[in-house]
Amino acid sequence: MSSIKIECVAKEGYRIGESPVWDEKESALVCVDITGRKVCRWSSVTQQVQAISVDAPVSSVALRKSGDYVITLGTRFAALKWKEQLVTTITHVDKDKPNNRFNDGKVDPAGRYFAGNRRSIYRLEKEEKIPDGMCIDTEGKLWVACYDGGRVIRLDPETGKRLQTVKLPVDKTTSCCFGGKDYSEMYVTSASDGMDKEWLSRQPQAGGIFKITGLGVKGVPPYPFAG
Repeated sequence: MSSIKIECVAKEGYRIGESPVWDEKESALVCVDITGRKVCRWSSVTQQVQAISVDAPVSSVALRKSGDYVITLGTRFAALKWKEQLVTTITHVDKDKPNNRFNDGKVDPAGRYFAGNRRSIYRLEKEEKIPDGMCIDTEGKLWVACYDGGRVIRLDPETGKRLQTVKLPVDKTTSCCFGGKDYSEMYVTSASDGMDKEWLSRQPQAGGIFKITGLGVKGVPPYPFAG
């Protein structure tokens, strides 16, 4: 196995960076800043970050088969057209609970977008329109970002045994995904919310996006929402 290298590729200081997903078409990493209310895209070509502000806490982003992205925004599933910076509601749940919001969301192999809050899980499907961080490698092993643990760990889902630990220079690691040309790079999001000045002075890269290379494994491409 080659030596592991960790690089902070985006020092944006996100409040709660989450839901990283690799957009192969754009050679870019898309993620969200939940409390910062932004959907962000880091280009591996330009090394620059673009961000689109939204009107509510945004907890997850997913690719869309028809193009662009789908997001969970407050208690809504919404479509995001990047070039136009246009957000359109697909469906709204829990309208009677204005203080509620989605926590996270993922698309399954069938193209359905699952998202949950603290009480319920909803499913968005192509036709029916009904309504955390880890990823999987090609060997079927789980990679889990440990919040307040400053690491990602590789686990055998059948035995629960920890197979590998990669420490990062920030405590609040939030989620992870594989990306790059052959999905051999891992990207890890992080948060800065709840950190005082002294803590932030010790971890100036908190809230940044990190790229890990040399893991010796490859990941599975993300599934797009079928709608």
